Amino acid sequence: LYGTPTLLMHGDSLCTNDVAYMSFRQQARSQAWQQGLLAKPLDERRALANQLRQQSRLMTSNKPQDIMDVTPDEVIRVLEQHQCKQLIHGHTHRPAQHQLELIGAKRWVLGDWHQHAWCLEASKEQGLELQSWLIDAD
Repeated sequence: LYGTPTLLMHGDSLCTNDVAYMSFRQQARSQAWQQGLLAKPLDERRALANQLRQQSRLMTSNKPQDIMDVTPDEVIRVLEQHQCKQLIHGHTHRPAQHQLELIGAKRWVLGDWHQHAWCLEASKEQGLELQSWLIDAD
């Protein structure tokens, strides 16, 4: 991105301390699980999606914040693996810019889209700038 090797990812794979989520993530990405899900009628899939969202809200409300955030060692490992100096991700939905002094890199986190919309504006002159705006309820 303007000469800076940049990795763009969802970010859920960085939360390695959230063992329950990582287990679900592995299951949900398996071909057998996906085929089984897609074989169900649409109304069943929608009901399951709603159930999983409710379970997720309940589980995240009871987990310590540090478990649901990225694992710093995993961030460094991934940046080094991909030879990048900048990482952009969501998943944790705690919008911020983090300086990774140890490896001379930056990590940008995008927010969720519940009450605000979030994006990064990139320009050669200004670099990256985290922006948000209210989502109109109407």
